[in-house]
Amino acid sequence: EVRLVESGGDSVQAGGSLSLSCAVSGLFFKDPDMAWYRQAPGNEAELVSIIGSDGTTYYADSVKGRFTISQDNVENTLSLQMTSLKPEGTAIYYCGAGRLQVLRVMAKWAGPGLPRVLGGRGYWGQGTQVIVSS
Repeated sequence: EVRLVESGGDSVQAGGSLSLSCAVSGLFFKDPDMAWYRQAPGNEAELVSIIGSDGTTYYADSVKGRFTISQDNVENTLSLQMTSLKPEGTAIYYCGAGRLQVLRVMAKWAGPGLPRVLGGRGYWGQGTQVIVSS
C-alpha cells in the first residue's frame, strides 16, 4: 500500500519559518519524482515545488527564494523548508508522488481527496495545516 504522510504543519507569525516532512512508503516504482502542493480555503490546490529523481527542482514564483525542497532517498522522506512565510501561505500542504509529467498536472486534473489518482500514476498524502498570521 502506498502511503504518503505529511507532518510539521503549525501556526506561525508572518516572517517565520517551518519545515514540513513527508514520509513515503510502498511506492512500487523506483526513483519517483516528488512534489509539494497547497490548497488554501476556497481555492483549488496549486503546485508549490517539485523535485525530480535526478535532483532537479522547480518552484512556483510565489515561493521562489523562500522555500527549499529536498529529498532523502535513504530515509524515503520529502521535505519542504519554508522561510519568510506570508499570510497568503495559509493552506493545507500536501505531498505528491508520481512522474514529472503527472505531478505538473495532478493539482488541476486530480486534486487531493483520494490517495491514488490517475490510474495509479499519482499519489497524495492527507495534508498538514499551515497557518500564517499577520
